[in-house]
Amino acid sequence: MCRNITELRGLEPAATDEEIEAAARQYVRKVSGITRPTAANEDVFEVAVAEVTATTLRLLSALPPRRQPPKTVPPLRRPEVRARIEARAARVE
Repeated sequence: MCRNITELRGLEPAATDEEIEAAARQYVRKVSGITRPTAANEDVFEVAVAEVTATTLRLLSALPPRRQPPKTVPPLRRPEVRARIEARAARVE
């Protein structure tokens, strides 16, 4: 379905809450077809993100350790992505 969903199992250090929530948001966006929720659907969108985040946390904690790390670096660990996020946050403040 979506070949660019981030792999979180087996990361060193382990996936952060921020990375797990970002992956859940990416999944809900893809499944719902909504990239920017409107006021009319924001509540249901955020509930879905929270539920997928919680399910992902349970899944990752229940799986055995992975023998080798994922082949790609998650977006939130890439310097260029972090720089974009920080620049966007600075503009908002």
